[in-house]
Amino acid sequence: MARLSLVLSQKRRMDEYMKAKRAGKKPAYPTRIYNRCKLCGRRHGFMRFFGICRICFRELACNGEIPGVTKSSW
Repeated sequence: MARLSLVLSQKRRMDEYMKAKRAGKKPAYPTRIYNRCKLCGRRHGFMRFFGICRICFRELACNGEIPGVTKSSW
């Protein structure tokens, strides 16, 4: 329950930040905005290109659900 409230509050903050950015205003505390995984809400290990965390990325990549990503071996 606590994580859900954190995710929702962060989403609200991100929406406010983007709204202010589009309006040309600088937010008061831009460092308070951080990225969260779209699937699980994790904030550490976030991969910007995919928009998900490293754990969700690995699960999806192993299942073949991310196009163009293959498991490497050497």
